[in-house]
Amino acid sequence: MKPSPRERAILLAVEITGRHKEPDAPDPSESLEELAVLAESAGAEVLEKILQQRSSFDQATLLGSGKLEELKNLVQSMAVDVALVDHELGGSQQRNLEKALGCKVVDRTQLILDIFAHRARTREGQLQVELAQLNYLLPRLTGHGASMSRLGGGIGTRGPGETKLETDRRRIHHKIKKIQQDLTAVRGSRGVQRRLRQAVPLMTLALVGYTNAGKSTLFNRLTGAAVLTDARMFATLDPTVRQVQLPSRRRVLLSDTVGFIRQLPTPLVQAFRATLEEVTEASLLLHIVDASSPAASAHCSQVRRVLNEIGAENTPQVLVLNKMDALDSPQEERAALARRLSGESGGIPCVSMSARSGEGMDRLYALIDEILPADPIESALFRFPLDDLGAVHLLHEFARVTRQDYTEAFCEIAAEVPASVLRRVAAYRVG
Repeated sequence: MKPSPRERAILLAVEITGRHKEPDAPDPSESLEELAVLAESAGAEVLEKILQQRSSFDQATLLGSGKLEELKNLVQSMAVDVALVDHELGGSQQRNLEKALGCKVVDRTQLILDIFAHRARTREGQLQVELAQLNYLLPRLTGHGASMSRLGGGIGTRGPGETKLETDRRRIHHKIKKIQQDLTAVRGSRGVQRRLRQAVPLMTLALVGYTNAGKSTLFNRLTGAAVLTDARMFATLDPTVRQVQLPSRRRVLLSDTVGFIRQLPTPLVQAFRATLEEVTEASLLLHIVDASSPAASAHCSQVRRVLNEIGAENTPQVLVLNKMDALDSPQEERAALARRLSGESGGIPCVSMSARSGEGMDRLYALIDEILPADPIESALFRFPLDDLGAVHLLHEFARVTRQDYTEAFCEIAAEVPASVLRRVAAYRVG
């Protein structure tokens, strides 16, 4: 079967200059480059990037009339399929741009939602993406333009699909209500799983960071798992939890979560709030940063902003400067970079490493053991009735068993046990 041809795309952005420029606005050139990576992740072929400077956005079309005429000719001459705009568009703006350019127009929010729709694998992830897409489409039903009536595939058409949902507000409201009910049921199941995990005395670590910072590579390095690693943005969408044994012999749970991004659409932050509970309930956050990226500082700032939004700003953190092996700079400059990023992040502990090669892993393990709340290990002897082998399993799972003997009535075990586990089996201790 032949793969579908890649959509031919041009990228559009407006840089606001003068007194209307927002002081904390992202660098437009960097943002446009990031949009190009998003477009590639969505399967598009980027033909051209256009950045226009204006004193303010045009209320009708975002861009000026002269630039629109120039772009119309470009669309025709290059046979462009889709124009990707690095801003959030209103329904009328999208309709006017499609009419002026003669091609499909997709804004940044819709592009990210499209990628999420393509990458979601679990039932909860798929429901959350569909909910976010419908909430995004709802205020844009009136006069959405060509992309609303198009039944074909491509960027901006994945997920709920181009059906009559988009032309009937009541049906969309009904669909949203149904998805919310389904999500409640799915989240209830995941809540039960989380409570079962919490019943076992293990602390949780969560990997957070800007998308494509190397979280999944580090997750695989720490756990020996085979989670998808990909240079595309949002390669990991659904959270994955695995058990890790630290050098101190303590066991912890490690959670890999979706990568953050600047201008992360509000519907997605809201929809994925339940997924991000893995972050808010963690004992320690490993904040992964691509140290080789020129925008590393801005990426750190964006992650901190999202952590503040979800209420995880006070959770202990380790700043993990990943991909240090990709930096072609002297050791002194690397150390200066680490000090600067750590300082910008509030002076949190920092480790420089490479998840790909394993360089710096010893220091990371040591920092995790140092920062996690103490869970000292003690040698103990236990005698379990043969009808309570669940406690025996608990020791085998979360302690280091050094001897095990059976009699007619008991199972006797000597083990090195973390204090948190010892409290659960203290009734069976005999020495």
